Amino acid sequence: MVVMNDPSPGVLSVFDFDGTLTHSDSFVPFLRFAFGRRTFARKMMRMVLPTLKCLRRKLTRDELKEVLISTFLTGVNEQWVKEKAEVYCAKNFEKMMRPRGLMAVAAELRSGAEVTLCSASPAIVLQPFAERLGVKLIGTQLEVIDGMLTGRINGHNCRCDQKIQRLEQVYGPLNQLHLRAWGDSRGDYELLTAARDYHWRYFHRSRPRRRSPIERLRLDKHL
Repeated sequence: MVVMNDPSPGVLSVFDFDGTLTHSDSFVPFLRFAFGRRTFARKMMRMVLPTLKCLRRKLTRDELKEVLISTFLTGVNEQWVKEKAEVYCAKNFEKMMRPRGLMAVAAELRSGAEVTLCSASPAIVLQPFAERLGVKLIGTQLEVIDGMLTGRINGHNCRCDQKIQRLEQVYGPLNQLHLRAWGDSRGDYELLTAARDYHWRYFHRSRPRRRSPIERLRLDKHL
């Protein structure tokens, strides 16, 4: 009788986008690019008070993100944003992306892993980047009614535990997969803690020598 071994779990490789694969944030620069400097500056003036409230912890980061989206994208044509995102990606891809990050994405694809970006930035902005990388995308979804953005998030901002929930909606329970994850900020802690192989600020030129916050979180879970 031949005894069949249990198949090894599939590999899911998840990359955060902003600050992990890129040198910096992508969404605010996109807004500046799409609306132009003058309109961008005028609209950003409305963000001063909400930003101060966030710094004083009277407003959460998620709530501040909602204000930003509402300020810029209420009543804006969805197709217009998609077209601007295409041009933004074409013009800025090379200077935005970390070369070592691009090599890592390519290596994961060659290995046969399922590869996806998982980002708090709006999916509508990152879709051209995902297509150029040849990977899937999970990002913050914006509400659209009759082809127009309402200025509201559809569901929740895709960060922290929402990254886990969104990934499991697509791929099923993560503990049944060999999860590899790359991230660089507080919004990635839950994802990196859940990963079998995690990489904290892996593509930054100078990686932190001290124990990463993810290592501390993992230690706390086992104490």
